[in-house]
Amino acid sequence: MKTLTGAQVLVKELEQLGVTHVFGYPGGAAINIFDALYDSSIKFVLARHEQGATHMADGFARASGKIGVVLVTSGPGALNTVTGLLTAKMDSVPILVISGQTNSTNLGKDAFQEADVFGATLPVVKHNELVLDVNQIPKQLKKVYQIATNGRPGPVLLDIPKDVSGAPLNCKIKSVSEQPPKQINLAADQRPNLIKMAELINQSERPLILVGHGAIIAEADPEVAQLSDLIEAPVTNTLLGKGCFSEEHPHSLGMLGMHGTAYANYATTRCDMILSIGSRFDDRINGKNDEFCEGAKKLHIDIDPTEIGKVVKPDAFICADAKIALKHLLPLLKPKDGSEWLKELFNYRERHPLTESKQESPNLAAYQVIDALYSLAPDDTIVTTDVGQHQMWAAQHFLSKTHRSWLSSGGAGTMGFGFPAAIGAQLAMPNKPVVCIVGDGGFQMTQCELATAAKEKLPVKILIIDNKYLGMVRQWQELFFDNRLSGVELDDNPDFVTLAKAYGMKGFFINQSEHVHEVLSEALAYDGPCLIHALVALEENVFPMIPAGKSAKDIVLKQPKTQLAKPTGST
Repeated sequence: MKTLTGAQVLVKELEQLGVTHVFGYPGGAAINIFDALYDSSIKFVLARHEQGATHMADGFARASGKIGVVLVTSGPGALNTVTGLLTAKMDSVPILVISGQTNSTNLGKDAFQEADVFGATLPVVKHNELVLDVNQIPKQLKKVYQIATNGRPGPVLLDIPKDVSGAPLNCKIKSVSEQPPKQINLAADQRPNLIKMAELINQSERPLILVGHGAIIAEADPEVAQLSDLIEAPVTNTLLGKGCFSEEHPHSLGMLGMHGTAYANYATTRCDMILSIGSRFDDRINGKNDEFCEGAKKLHIDIDPTEIGKVVKPDAFICADAKIALKHLLPLLKPKDGSEWLKELFNYRERHPLTESKQESPNLAAYQVIDALYSLAPDDTIVTTDVGQHQMWAAQHFLSKTHRSWLSSGGAGTMGFGFPAAIGAQLAMPNKPVVCIVGDGGFQMTQCELATAAKEKLPVKILIIDNKYLGMVRQWQELFFDNRLSGVELDDNPDFVTLAKAYGMKGFFINQSEHVHEVLSEALAYDGPCLIHALVALEENVFPMIPAGKSAKDIVLKQPKTQLAKPTGST
């Protein structure tokens, strides 16, 4: 039998794990692994930057629920993945980065393109390994794969020196596809917690359910819907919890927090019990801990024990997979009549709808474009975003109705995430429409990936909300720094339509509200990648808004009446 190299075994084991796509950028230290990929069934997707590759793998993982895989070379290649690793770590996304490394004999000698990748990535991964023995490759791959995908998911890294990946393997290979069965029962010591939580829910008269990304990872959508129906409780969600519970459901209050709906935030001031399912109670929904859901019982379901009590001290908790926890909790609950509670929230919604915060302007507003896109897009559309004002407008106005349909950088707040994530999502789900909503600032951080989308002929639709500012920073400077605008002007943006055409893509331009539906309809129907450049009002702000460090009681509902700057230029 032919002896296999470490690189060949690595690739074969990835195939056994069901890996279909690898995103990355080649280089000398990883060349053995790239050579092994040549003969495999795995499709390699050439990104134009290693950060873009990690975001592609991230989008692939979020859309599919499977692990996303990245392959890069040593030194700068590996270190360019750090931002993507942090993004995945903060949002609990399973990705595997495989980095080539200088020959093991040269480690620590400042060899060409050498960097301490193990040390540099240690704070931003769930786990990493430096492989120094070719015979350990199957074992270490199995180890990092299980760590990435079990429990609370997260990114992992394998750093493999070139001489190790090129060396022959001389041990028996044990398949890495052997995975332990998923736990279906709660641990015995969780039973008292379960009973206590059920008692507090049964005693509640104004319950509120908060769903986070953990509920989506656990695929707990049916159980959350069943819980809401059983106790007639309203449901609010974090930014990354969008899609677990349809935001079109009558019980849905939409997004909670700093730029959440007025009625979701109002509910936290009136509820007598809040149940967080897979949410971290982070500072974007809980700006002032001692005033968060004041007087209410606080219940928490989370798979990560370090999250229990880290921010909010719960009155009851279950440390388990959200789906499993809810399956055990539901039989202990009694049906409720929540009609009065729901009516109170409905009336508040009627008094303070999202449209209340919109400022009158003769110019095209960002939310108008997103509203139109939402009305035209198919129900199963996957939406990715960057970070900033456009992200908040999209979260408010593009309602999520289906599982894994909203992909956005939450914890890290990574500009440049949205577009490459859309590429990964489209490759993961080729039969679903994918729309990327980005700002003019963040898009330019990873716009080189236009080449990747064009080469792969992916029908991704890129909507650029262009207000010629780093809008969220400008908003804070206006509101809290006497409008001293420093470093936020983007008045030298390129002609995005011409840029798209340079890559062989279709480009569209809109700056008037009467053309929005027509242009978006044409773009959505276009068979291939295309870019829509929407030039919008320059100084529009996102409201509602809870200032940082404040509670829901301090929410600002309306935009001050100031004259918005007029957009200039046309394409």
